[in-house]
Amino acid sequence: MAKRLVVLGGGESGVGTAILGKKKGYDVFVSDFGKIQDNYKEVLALNGLNWEEGKHTEELVLNADVVMKSPGIPDKSPIVTALKAKGISVISEIEFASQFIDLQTIGITGSNGKTTTTMLMHHLIKQGGLNMGLAGNIGKSFAWQVAEGKFEGYVLELSSFQLDGIVDYAPHIAVITNISPDHLDRYEYDYGKYIAAKFRITMNQTEDDFLIYDADDEMITKWLETNKTRSKAIPFSLTKILEEGIYIKDNTIVSNITNEEFTMPINELALEGKHNVKNAMAATAVAQLMRIRKDTIRESLSNFQGVEHRLEKVLKIQNVQYINDSKATNTNATFFALESMITPTVWIVGGVDKGNDYDELMPLVREKVKAIICLGVDNQKIINAFANVVDVLVETTSMQECVKMAQRLSEKGDTVLLSPACASFDLFENYEDRGKQFKLAVQNL
Repeated sequence: MAKRLVVLGGGESGVGTAILGKKKGYDVFVSDFGKIQDNYKEVLALNGLNWEEGKHTEELVLNADVVMKSPGIPDKSPIVTALKAKGISVISEIEFASQFIDLQTIGITGSNGKTTTTMLMHHLIKQGGLNMGLAGNIGKSFAWQVAEGKFEGYVLELSSFQLDGIVDYAPHIAVITNISPDHLDRYEYDYGKYIAAKFRITMNQTEDDFLIYDADDEMITKWLETNKTRSKAIPFSLTKILEEGIYIKDNTIVSNITNEEFTMPINELALEGKHNVKNAMAATAVAQLMRIRKDTIRESLSNFQGVEHRLEKVLKIQNVQYINDSKATNTNATFFALESMITPTVWIVGGVDKGNDYDELMPLVREKVKAIICLGVDNQKIINAFANVVDVLVETTSMQECVKMAQRLSEKGDTVLLSPACASFDLFENYEDRGKQFKLAVQNL
């Protein structure tokens, strides 16, 4: 009898897992409590897969041998609780797919910067001539790519939710970019549990593996002081000179992690801002471990195009620069954005607040922000935080109105920055939708 694989969630990771499961001989069933998008229904039909939407039918789910839970479904949901009570294994797509490959993966996690770092690493590796897939939180799902079998390894962006569902998965190279409070609603508002979830990325690594981490991050260094990891640790830092690691000397990135020292002047990096220097350091470490030539690494760091919706320059209109940073869904991400502003800034902020503490932004707002435009259904917390800090604070409830207001409030030489520090679900489908609407509204000015 074929083993029964039940997939909870009919999105990108769910459909990819279903395809891989069928290919590996499982009896597969997909169950989504919400609606499954039409394009995914077509794929399921083409592959002869059974599915349901709008419900989880217990007799069709609780007879599973193994369950793949999509990262968006909380552990506390009734169906997951019922599965665990029956002792049925509930794993993530990453865990399910990784058992079918004998290839190296590079896993990147962190609260912020992981998409940019992941894409930058993939760019370096590709330019270095290696054929590795790019998956995890990005693009086509890991399981789907494993089913197609076109790559010689994978670069994976991993969220804490994906790491919660791993048992045996171990990346050959793990990267932790930084840790700041995010998604605490899923971790019983216990920051320690969230930090522990991130460090699951290294739990199955061996002495032959590597852990690249930000040595300036207090939470990461604290955890490493009290917990043992088997992998070889490679730190990077903007402030310390490291005997073995990557650091800054005379405005130059210096890496001495392999026998060959690598240097790259900061002003030659394609991406601006301190946080992007860190992203470049992490990517350099991976590229060196993957034996990519120094010239190729330098060239790749200087020609990388960046990520859509992450400090993306949209247009300059009447000498005002419009920047789309819609991917900034927490205050930590917005901190990096404001920190990299060098002109007076009209800041667009707001949406669904994930328990934000705006205090950390105060010094930057005082120094750089001339006006705040709230873009959300409930802006009270933002108003309470900043009403006395800036001269102008206005509320808007649509992107068009918001961008027109930004144009009115800005003058030559200013920057208009959409960096919401919040999730987008009150007015938009997701942060991509919010960013696209912003770009469209700017183009229509």
